[in-house]
Amino acid sequence: MSIAAETAVGTALADAAARLSAAGISDARREARLLVAEALGWDAARVLGFSEAEMTAAAGRRLGELIARRSAREPISRILGYREFWSLHFELSPETLDPRPDSETLIESALAALGERERVYRVLDFGTGSGCLLLALLSELPNALGTGVDRSEGALETARRNAAALGLGGRTQFVRGNWGDGLSGEWHVILTNPPYIPSQALQTLMPEVARYEPKLALDGGADGLEAYRVLAPEIARLLAPTGIAAVEVGDGQGPAVAAIMAGAGLVLRGIRHDLSGVDRCIVLGQD
Repeated sequence: MSIAAETAVGTALADAAARLSAAGISDARREARLLVAEALGWDAARVLGFSEAEMTAAAGRRLGELIARRSAREPISRILGYREFWSLHFELSPETLDPRPDSETLIESALAALGERERVYRVLDFGTGSGCLLLALLSELPNALGTGVDRSEGALETARRNAAALGLGGRTQFVRGNWGDGLSGEWHVILTNPPYIPSQALQTLMPEVARYEPKLALDGGADGLEAYRVLAPEIARLLAPTGIAAVEVGDGQGPAVAAIMAGAGLVLRGIRHDLSGVDRCIVLGQD
């Protein structure tokens, strides 16, 4: 259903918020403002300042389409085509995981462990997706060079576009591969947010995740730990003697993942929790 022509922006905003709220969207007012802005081609801040302006017929139809998509629980980041992560703008695609604020814990952990930021670090990102982890860290390390690995060529293409848009294309490369296969050398920082949802739990996830996130980035096997078992020897092989690895884990998985990593000879250097207080990142080093 479209928003009627000659409807004031403020009225359209209130109507959009009501529809989203009725569909069970918790942050309906904020998301309605983003959708109104998208329909109008405006910056979101302008919506509140020009509430008396009139929606055109085309903008009204466009807004109706956007509301219908969000009411069907398509994530707003998918609708808009981007997500803000580490205060940076990242394009998304169907092949990439939607970055979550919780994953910023990996960037915080890596920066805290490194200390000095001016060195020429080599950074490796397993399962790079949109490139958000790698590119966020490189934005804080002006002389670092990074490589992102992913099995999906579509994800790699998205990551390359994000690197170029952020002015980091000259310091990054993105390669198709299965975790560490074919890689060699020593890396000062290894980042990874592997799939860690147990297969049987995928159907219980909220619709925004279950319906729209790539299964390849979610399914962690029967116990959710399959990827960690593959990654542990690869991280141990590729991590420099004084390097650190920042590994994202699911709620309650920290001890099990740390044990898997210890079995490969890696030492737990620390555990950091996310904004909700959940242990989200384990920091590892060489023995």
